[in-house]
Amino acid sequence: MNFGVIGAGQMGGGIAQVAAQSGFSVVVQDVKQEFLDRGRAVIEKSLAKLHEKGRLTGTPEEVLGRIKFTTELSDFADCDIVVEAIVENEAIKAQLFRQLGEIVKPDGILASNTSSIPITSLATASGRPERFIGMHFMNPVPLMQLVEVIRGYSTSDETAQKVTEAARAMGKTPVECNDFPGFVSNRILMPMLNEAIQCVMEGVAEPEAIDQIMKLGMNHPMGPLTLADFIGLDTCLAIMEVLHQGLGDDKYRPSPLLRKMVQAGLLGRKSGRGFYSY
Repeated sequence: MNFGVIGAGQMGGGIAQVAAQSGFSVVVQDVKQEFLDRGRAVIEKSLAKLHEKGRLTGTPEEVLGRIKFTTELSDFADCDIVVEAIVENEAIKAQLFRQLGEIVKPDGILASNTSSIPITSLATASGRPERFIGMHFMNPVPLMQLVEVIRGYSTSDETAQKVTEAARAMGKTPVECNDFPGFVSNRILMPMLNEAIQCVMEGVAEPEAIDQIMKLGMNHPMGPLTLADFIGLDTCLAIMEVLHQGLGDDKYRPSPLLRKMVQAGLLGRKSGRGFYSY
């Protein structure tokens, strides 16, 4: 299996790592060499940890040897599946898929790791809607079991089957759902995180108290504000905006505090500060 990944960040790097661990030949593309170098370093560190714990088949060097890092989209020409994991912005993703539709071999499948943007809309941009699908991995990819498989309006049964098989070969559990804003995972999760942020804004409780109540009372492994920081508050805001716009219901309106924190550059773990300092 020749497997392509666009974006060497948190999600893209994780997807590439898991694909390479599964024996796939992987091509990872990003717009700048420095992004690729950073992504490679994160993968190396993750593989070393797994190797130490005895949870890696083969050596870290063997797995890394199956990954090619590139700044050229043309290197995806021979890929069987290409997964996009770039910024959560519909216009930028659509432009990318227009290019990929011209580059990737005709029977290649294009997939998006989007957490909320309509698959049908991106499929149309790609020019190959039958061979387009949502393949939504969870963060951190090497540890999380789920892949949400989202069919667009025109996605063929064969495409869905191939992507489901690929996800299983990667050691994941694929679960199918239909193309609605936020799919299942984020339609349920994000309003909960947004409500927790609203509780902070209204002074209902301190962030630590909110997280502790949800962990101890609801048996969540991580509190909602810690999770929001981990995901990235900019990503949370982008998904809430997609839900609000796509479903047209004010219950999905992003909390003004969430918007303000993103404007202030407080994005959570990746910026060093969000509801907590890192």
